[in-house]
Amino acid sequence: MAEDSSERLKEFWADISRKDEYYLGVIRDWKNIQIAGDDDVIWLKGFTAEQAVSSELRQLPNFILYELKNGLLFRKNALVPSKKVRTGLLWSPIDKALKLTFPVSNNNFFGIEEKIEVHLKKGENEHPAAAHLCLIDDVKDEIIELPKFKLEKLQWMIIDDKALFLGTPLLGFPGKTFWMKDDHLLPSGFDFEFKNLSSLLQKKYNKDSDKLMVWSENGSYLAIDKNDFRKLSVSSFRLTQKAREWM
Repeated sequence: MAEDSSERLKEFWADISRKDEYYLGVIRDWKNIQIAGDDDVIWLKGFTAEQAVSSELRQLPNFILYELKNGLLFRKNALVPSKKVRTGLLWSPIDKALKLTFPVSNNNFFGIEEKIEVHLKKGENEHPAAAHLCLIDDVKDEIIELPKFKLEKLQWMIIDDKALFLGTPLLGFPGKTFWMKDDHLLPSGFDFEFKNLSSLLQKKYNKDSDKLMVWSENGSYLAIDKNDFRKLSVSSFRLTQKAREWM
């Protein structure tokens, strides 16, 4: 189907209150967007037609999208312009200019001065499961009956009364599955509210990549050492079971 030339030539601008600048993290990786500051307002331009109708923009608070026509800014479907184009702005690429600052509001990070509020949301894309968390009592009888070839590609560890299996293909046990993003294990069907938050958390709190962060839907996580995983086998499972019984 031929592209509508009128859509292709549309130019979209937007503004958002400076107090809501934090929320722009959700589009910080849209490198085509330009951003500039004007008193208490943040201005943005360069949106594609697809970005202009995206769910990322719809979730931003106090965010107003305009279409530029003859030097005037019109809200969607409006016949009368809302504003004139602001001139004299200093534009920069959003990924270079936007410095994310995080509010002090979450104590689920260990002993750090700067605290980050992390939210997970329902993801729009499907991702293959990379890990599986099961109650040990739900799988202990089935594990010892499985053939070696189904176990040998997996690693596992104990978390309280649960077993966390890592690798593919996963076993078809009841429980919760996770997908891998950097060194984060996110519940299947969920993603970080801000797309670039994964790499920011990784750089700041897991620079050596020696941990996995297992996330819950409520934004809390458990950091586990990768060295605590062991190769899955019937014998390793039985030995762990014995050790649990002696505790």
